[in-house]
Amino acid sequence: MSVITIQCRLVGDENSLRILWELMAEKNTPLINELLEQLGKCPDFETWVQKGEVPKDTIKTICSSLKTQEHFDNQPGRFYTSAVTLVKEVYKSWLALQKRRQRQIEGKERWLKMLKTDIELQQESQSSLDVIRAKATEILTSFVAKFSQTKNQQSQRKKGNNTKKNSSNTTLFGGLFDMYEKTEDCLSRCALAYLLKNNCQVNEVDEEPDQYAKSRRKKEIEIERLRNQIKSRKPKGRDLTGEKWLETLSEVVNKVPQNEDEAKSWQATLLRENSCMPYPVDYETNTDLTWLTNEKGRIFIKFNGLNELMNKPKFEVYCDSRQLHYFQRFCQDWQIWHDDDETYSSGLFILRSARLFWQERNGKGEPWRVHSLILQCSIETRLWTKEETELVRLEKINKAEKTISKMEQQGSLKKTQVIRLQKELTTRRKLDNLFPSRPSQFLYQGKSNIIVGVSLGLEKPATVAVVDAASKKVLTYRSVKQLLGDNYNLLNRQRQQQQRLSHERHKAQKQNAPNSFGESELGQYVDRLLADAIVAITKTYSADSIVLPKLGDMREIIQSEVQAKAEKKIPGYKEGQQNYAKDYRISIHRWSYGRLIESIQIQAGKSGISIESGSQPIRDSQQEQARDLALFAYQERQVKLL
Repeated sequence: MSVITIQCRLVGDENSLRILWELMAEKNTPLINELLEQLGKCPDFETWVQKGEVPKDTIKTICSSLKTQEHFDNQPGRFYTSAVTLVKEVYKSWLALQKRRQRQIEGKERWLKMLKTDIELQQESQSSLDVIRAKATEILTSFVAKFSQTKNQQSQRKKGNNTKKNSSNTTLFGGLFDMYEKTEDCLSRCALAYLLKNNCQVNEVDEEPDQYAKSRRKKEIEIERLRNQIKSRKPKGRDLTGEKWLETLSEVVNKVPQNEDEAKSWQATLLRENSCMPYPVDYETNTDLTWLTNEKGRIFIKFNGLNELMNKPKFEVYCDSRQLHYFQRFCQDWQIWHDDDETYSSGLFILRSARLFWQERNGKGEPWRVHSLILQCSIETRLWTKEETELVRLEKINKAEKTISKMEQQGSLKKTQVIRLQKELTTRRKLDNLFPSRPSQFLYQGKSNIIVGVSLGLEKPATVAVVDAASKKVLTYRSVKQLLGDNYNLLNRQRQQQQRLSHERHKAQKQNAPNSFGESELGQYVDRLLADAIVAITKTYSADSIVLPKLGDMREIIQSEVQAKAEKKIPGYKEGQQNYAKDYRISIHRWSYGRLIESIQIQAGKSGISIESGSQPIRDSQQEQARDLALFAYQERQVKLL
């Protein structure tokens, strides 16, 4: 990934800050709240829930009707566009969460339907428990034999990195469950049900009724909780003024809840911590921002659409010295394009998009004086140097030519298609011109067969394997201790800090006191050290790319790591394993893996090293997981070439 995010603080005169705060807090945020509420009342809402997406055209239509109202009028066009995009993303996330909960309910209900006591299984199959166990042993032996034969074939598929011993028990469970649903033979179904409820094993010990009842009740509670969650309220937006909270408080004082659900709804509203910051505004087009410099070299920014509302619509940029060169490049790119926009394409700006928002600060006074105005910028690191810009330019030319060729082959075009074709032709013409004054840098060239795999874990935040994927040989491993070297003590210091903050947070929660304790930047510093070390070893071995795990797999990876440690520490005693796992999670706090991955991406992008992603295996050691990540990435490359 070559897109990274940086941010700066914007400083302007008090009047400009006040106007911007009022626009975002008193007009744009209420507009978003109204859009969220009206979408939830649309007659087609249930259809959208089934599809998992709200049509953007519908949101635009509602927004257009609201523009004329006094509460929401006189906003810049970008503010309305940003509101539509944000509402779409909010509902997209909410609908995806609802869909996932529904799948979980269906899976747990299938499990409950299958779950039966040993006595019920004997009655259903009209066989003794010994016969059921014998049949279960036969099925398990046959299935494991077939699984072993197809194991290597599955690991070579596109998604095979979920199969190679990365929770073979999960694969076994899924296979047996599928077999249960397809089998019609009564004895076989009972034997499969017996295996599934005993964790895919033949249990020689008689079943304890209390344990069975506890297991069944646990699953029923899980389903009940999911059903309550799926009935959760639709997105309501941000209550900046606290009016809705006061209305709910008045209802609690003056009314009696009609049922338990209403009481829980009131409780949830009163206990929810509402954000006092307005919604951000997205600038998805890089030409919506005007970059300027004064005689002292200070950088300023102007936002299109705000000129008519402010006397001095310029904001001065305050940023970290390590990010200053990026903002200087924004100014250079904009000035070159502005001086001759018919020659140069804004598609080669290093700046891709930006987000304007307010960052909460403690203090008394007017909100625009207390809180900080922040601009967050997404940048394309590949457009920093002349050599990489040339590669991106050729990619864009190829894409534009394909689009133009495809549209020209269609013959008669609609009016909107003709307009799009003209834009594509203009873009293609401008891409013939390379942006001047870009620094030249040696283009990193690694060996295509050498890949660096990085596995993430709970106890060891990062482990590296440098692999010759062609020969499947590991050239070297690096542990987190080796990567940090003399700075390894910083990792222990960071963990001690996390434990102390966790203890303070726990004490504050018991006293119903504020419990949001910020952390120092020590963790971020350690991330940069790890990223530097990983990039350095990549260059040392001339590796072609770095393979990073997908963040979506981290929860299961960490859970498996803790479970494996518990099983090794206390074998055969499940209750003891659960207690050990709980204590271990408290002692070893989870690292910020997203921050670490972003640090690696930034450092790799500066050196021109490509980044790949894959699913990290769940079982095995972290060294083996890093090795397999690299091998699977290489296999996927070979599949794409076929």
